[in-house]
Amino acid sequence: MIRLVADSTCDLSPELIEQAQVSIIPLCIVMDDVSFYDGVDMTPDRIYKWADANKTTPKTAAASFDYAEKVLKPFMDAGDDIIFFGISEKMSTTCNVVRMIGTDANYDKLHVVDSMSLSTGIGLQVLYAAHLINEGLTAQEVVEMVSSRRDLVRASFVVETLTYLARGGRCSSVTALLGNALSLKPEIVVEDGAMKVAKKYRGKQNSVILKYAKDLEADLKVADPSCVFITHSGCEQAVIDSVKEYLESLNHFEHIYVTRAGGVISSHCGPGTLGVLFYAS
Repeated sequence: MIRLVADSTCDLSPELIEQAQVSIIPLCIVMDDVSFYDGVDMTPDRIYKWADANKTTPKTAAASFDYAEKVLKPFMDAGDDIIFFGISEKMSTTCNVVRMIGTDANYDKLHVVDSMSLSTGIGLQVLYAAHLINEGLTAQEVVEMVSSRRDLVRASFVVETLTYLARGGRCSSVTALLGNALSLKPEIVVEDGAMKVAKKYRGKQNSVILKYAKDLEADLKVADPSCVFITHSGCEQAVIDSVKEYLESLNHFEHIYVTRAGGVISSHCGPGTLGVLFYAS
């Protein structure tokens, strides 16, 4: 049997996790020197409340060895093939934690896939793997097929406020203050496993988000039609609906999934962030 496992930054909804039969290993979120498990005992809304009260952001850390081993051990005891998808190794050591578990157990049926992405950029790969497993491919074939399409993942998002990026040291406080004053909204894209700023939008988030989505139109119209993700860190429903209606108007995608980003992603980008993620064709 092939078991799918992913870390909590894959940002799949509970329904998709159940549908794809994925086991989740949470990353850690540290607040007031106490470590919490992403999605287990810590939520984005609680993070925002704490961050605003303390004028800082939580620290985030890789999955703990003990928790990851607890998830993986029953599968190893059963002799199952395990395919693990983790956040980009340029952003976290979580993939290495999982590798160490396999090494310590001398278990050669544990396959670790560096997604070279984050959020539902990982989720896309997990769902594709689930599809390939249902098609009857072996674990090694699944890993090879998913890895061969990894460069086709398109992961980007627009941040509403620079405050959280500044608190986390990802931009200066002066830049954040100026950017917020000018209503600048950067588009962050993931390329080669790392994040970089692409376009810079200006204006209110509801109009900026729709403009960002429409700027992707040429790529969306030739994307893999199986699915597209709208993933957000806590946006107004009207903003989410406007993007979904736009994607529906393209008459291209079989499934348009809306998911809420988990605690790790939300810790760094803050509320109001939204991304459109898909496979290029």
